[in-house]
Amino acid sequence: MNNVPHDHIVKSYDEEQRRLLDETLRMGEMAAAQLEAALDVVQRRDDKAAARIIGNDEAIDALEQTISHDVMKLALRGPMARDLREILATIRIASDIERIGDYAANVAKRSTALNLAPPLPHVGGLQVIGKLAAQQVRDVMTAYRGNDVVAAQQVRDRDAELDAAYTSLFRELLTYMAEDPRSITGCTHLLFMAKNIERIGDHATNIAENIWFLVRGEDNLPPREKRDDSNTVAP
Repeated sequence: MNNVPHDHIVKSYDEEQRRLLDETLRMGEMAAAQLEAALDVVQRRDDKAAARIIGNDEAIDALEQTISHDVMKLALRGPMARDLREILATIRIASDIERIGDYAANVAKRSTALNLAPPLPHVGGLQVIGKLAAQQVRDVMTAYRGNDVVAAQQVRDRDAELDAAYTSLFRELLTYMAEDPRSITGCTHLLFMAKNIERIGDHATNIAENIWFLVRGEDNLPPREKRDDSNTVAP
């Protein structure tokens, strides 16, 4: 009989953790879909669709606030060490997803300004890095769902590929602006959009590192390879 209340509390706690996991996974899917939609409106030069994407960012922000609130309520229920790691990881991951949604919305905002300039061939390069980033987000959320540290580590390692693609596009855009000053405005918008996408990859990497922390209980990951050389590119 003495175990009944305790079992009830544990069951309730586990159910709340599962609900938080589902909410965080849903938030991640929303952010990935936002990025893919933003890439689509850049390709189609669709201002109305861009406005809808910008408006949808509020839903991701609201969900992040809900998750943070629910996590704090869970923390007040005296969790054990593993539970505390889950609480901390959830807060961190929800924050990273919220930033991913912000960057996706920024891409959509820039697309409306880009549409005022003549079409540029480098939009294709933006699509390449955007698809890499979207895949990173989807893969890391799958790793989170399964507490899969191997898959999370693979996402972390692949960030170097996204960095390299971003640096390549960065160089191409600088060269194009130097050769044709009329393209400077449009290329500048693309540069900002590309940087937003590169940052999305960084946040996917943060999520991967939090999965490692969640499962292993430690932060001592080996240094990861970085291939973003845009800061060293000569003007």
